[in-house]
Amino acid sequence: MTKLDDRTIANMSFVLEETCRVFPNGGDHERRRYIAQKLRLSAKRGNATLGGLRTVAHSALKEITKQRSV
Repeated sequence: MTKLDDRTIANMSFVLEETCRVFPNGGDHERRRYIAQKLRLSAKRGNATLGGLRTVAHSALKEITKQRSV
């Protein structure tokens, strides 16, 4: 397993907080965990930029929204 550097972790935290603002009180544990897992997997594959992580987080957010509306 590849260790993530401090900058990547900071980018992931920032994007997670930014994305979860759409939820009341920043989202529940399950939603935040789901988005965080997607971010972690993507970062471990080398996607560490803010733009790249935002894309992953927004895709995860769409998946969550779609699942909840069904």
